[in-house]
Amino acid sequence: MTTSWRLFKNLETPVSTARGLAVDDTLPCSVGSHDSPPILHLYTFIPSAIVGKYQDMEAALRLDRCRARGIEYNRRSTGGGTVIMGPEIVSLGLGINVDYPGLKKGVGGVFQSLSIVLINALTKLGIDNAYFQPKNDLEVSGKKIAGLSAAAEENNTLLFHTSLLVNFDVELMTDIMNTPVIKFQDKGYNCFSQRMTTVRHETGRQVSVRETMEAIQGAFEEEFQVAFREDDPDLWEQKTSERFIRERYTQENWIFSHKHPRTRMGVGQLKTRGGLLEIYLSLSGASIESILITGDFFSTSAHIHKIENALKWTSARRERVEENIAAVWHDNMIYGIDIPTLTQAVLLAKENQVRL
Repeated sequence: MTTSWRLFKNLETPVSTARGLAVDDTLPCSVGSHDSPPILHLYTFIPSAIVGKYQDMEAALRLDRCRARGIEYNRRSTGGGTVIMGPEIVSLGLGINVDYPGLKKGVGGVFQSLSIVLINALTKLGIDNAYFQPKNDLEVSGKKIAGLSAAAEENNTLLFHTSLLVNFDVELMTDIMNTPVIKFQDKGYNCFSQRMTTVRHETGRQVSVRETMEAIQGAFEEEFQVAFREDDPDLWEQKTSERFIRERYTQENWIFSHKHPRTRMGVGQLKTRGGLLEIYLSLSGASIESILITGDFFSTSAHIHKIENALKWTSARRERVEENIAAVWHDNMIYGIDIPTLTQAVLLAKENQVRL
């Protein structure tokens, strides 16, 4: 007997950032607390910019230009970097149990497992040279065609996100995004057009959003040996989504959380295997008085707070920083980042604080 998954598919009308993100956040809740099988959500956004959970909105985007161009902006609940969304970019949310058969463990394992599905979907569209590029990109000939994101949720579930570029407005991206110089230096490119590609460009034809969604659906069915049942959110799921809209995605304390400090603090910025890592730190004598960890990495708020609390009001000497991080550390606490790398960023912030 074929296992049945649920499919929420919206082909008709692009949705607001609040609506799309709220429905996605509902998916793992429904799987974990509402006895639902895995749910795949395929849809498109209105023109918008969405930052990762740990990014500073005002540092990531030129908000004046977003407002002038009518571009919505919001913050998602999963990590990673800023994405520019629109009606010709397929958005995908998946709510699934973390121990579902065929799904590898950890954030890296999830990316590897689900990248296979997306690679097979691209093959169905005529793109046979896509591959997964750690930490979280799907690439074709060195150019990004999709970005992956995920977050563990309660009750042993996770939310997986991706955006697959059917078509893309590079000019819009360059106009509204602030990109740290360190990211350009690390990537070795001068403009986004040299780093990104689309389904239409790679196939040389006018692939539709509908065809792309159908290819994704078919690839999931083949990889996990399931059949999809097209469905709409039930009453419980509708109420949960409305609560996320009301309490999260329309609230400035969510949208503008993770602000970089405006006071004079030392900044340690590193491009790591796990993403851009930014440490903001102030000293009181030889001790760390306050510390903030931000960036486009993947982690959980609880893990980040635990590390920050382990370092507050402790010595800023290298050995003490390493000891205090190690005291709370476990593998993949911040995906792709280890204790020496985090220590290096903290010490760089310390050095820059001393120079102020």
